[in-house]
Amino acid sequence: MEENFRDSIGTITQEGKRNWIFPKKPSGRYYEYRKYVSYFLLIFLIAAPFVKINGHQFLMFNVLERRFNIFGLPFWPQDFHLVVVSMIIGVIFIALFTVAYGRIFCGWMCPQTIFLEMVFRRIEYWIDGDRGAQMRLAKAPWTGKKIGKRVLKWIIFFIISFLIANVFLAYLIGSDKLIQYVIDGPMAHLGTMVPLLIFTGVFYFIFAWFREQVCIIACPYGRLQGVLLDNKSIVVAYDHKRGEGENGRKKFRKNEDRDALGHGDCIDCFQCVNVCPTGIDIRNGTQLECVNCTACIDECDHIMDSIDRPRGLIRYASEDEITKKAKFKFTPRMKGYTAVLVVLTGILIGMLFLRNEVEANILRLPGQLYERKENNIISNVYTYKLVNKTTKDIENVSFGLMSHNGEIKMVSQDTFTVPAEELTEGTLFIEINASALNGDKDKLKIGVYSGDKLIETTVTQFLAPRSYN
Repeated sequence: MEENFRDSIGTITQEGKRNWIFPKKPSGRYYEYRKYVSYFLLIFLIAAPFVKINGHQFLMFNVLERRFNIFGLPFWPQDFHLVVVSMIIGVIFIALFTVAYGRIFCGWMCPQTIFLEMVFRRIEYWIDGDRGAQMRLAKAPWTGKKIGKRVLKWIIFFIISFLIANVFLAYLIGSDKLIQYVIDGPMAHLGTMVPLLIFTGVFYFIFAWFREQVCIIACPYGRLQGVLLDNKSIVVAYDHKRGEGENGRKKFRKNEDRDALGHGDCIDCFQCVNVCPTGIDIRNGTQLECVNCTACIDECDHIMDSIDRPRGLIRYASEDEITKKAKFKFTPRMKGYTAVLVVLTGILIGMLFLRNEVEANILRLPGQLYERKENNIISNVYTYKLVNKTTKDIENVSFGLMSHNGEIKMVSQDTFTVPAEELTEGTLFIEINASALNGDKDKLKIGVYSGDKLIETTVTQFLAPRSYN
């Protein structure tokens, strides 16, 4: 028997043109659950840059000024190692979740899916109607009714895209600055308005036209599932054992005994295909395009209820569960991911507890050597940078040598204030008697004090003539 294997994606025709997907409006228990999750995440996404904790924006990623707030905690470029560890933890967590539950992130939590399915498509259903109405409208001539619907939809899509771009801008430059820009008007900040319109166009293009192609073509996560999934991973799966039976699928006929005829429960109604937002047939097995949105589960359950057959023909299940009736187990690979995740999380927590509130760097001035002074004194010139990561000013800041007997002379005032969440720079001289040095390059330990309280320590090198070794 010759078998046909799918060698193309459902959104591209044989001629290589775009095959537009008109998914049926989903309904059912999983869709209701997804709506609750999506609305919560949408509220979180929109509110996060406008919520403040101790004066800090809850989430901010100001790349231009290199200032970041994560859960209300301010982070600086000096804390970049914490960001790297956090990103690695996120990647390991998603990998673990994918190994166990497939692309559940894509269907339930991905911003692309949430915006497309829960915002833009719902507006489209409201204006254009369900699947059949949308297909008829697409083929219809450009009458006044069609033009009116298209213009209304495009205007609403553009407005929402503009609002999304503003929310993302709040994450980048801060909500306070965004609100001030709105008050000042667009003409006062053309340098910001132009990129904002560009990003609006990008979002409009993605949600109005590119749509599911993002998941199929652009997103690398779909490719990763081929590496991460195995027969033990729980995914949205078609129970081919039950659906095909001994003699395959068959259209539904009233009062027939399908079991006696040897036909499976699948009645070839194609409703699982019609409701799929990426246009695939889940009966072909796990596929790159499947985002685990559960729309086919809800639709199939509805059909099973209609023909008085048990639900679950399409359900969350692993291949081993379908073929071998094997229950879900925590595999060695999952244990390995979990162990790495626990270790990295512990490291991150430890690093957060050890994170200094003040970051000090004292470096020798580039291109400058030492200077000989009277009474056998050697002098080096340095630049210092102090970062105050707290929300309070640090007053009466001074430096003191902790490893050698010597003197630190400030170019300006002896004590100074480091403002909250600011960087302070300056120049200082360190003078040490040659007899107290051990060689031509000594390592100095310097303390940073606020009044009499030691708040930070740092090290730097001190150069001296070789003759004093």
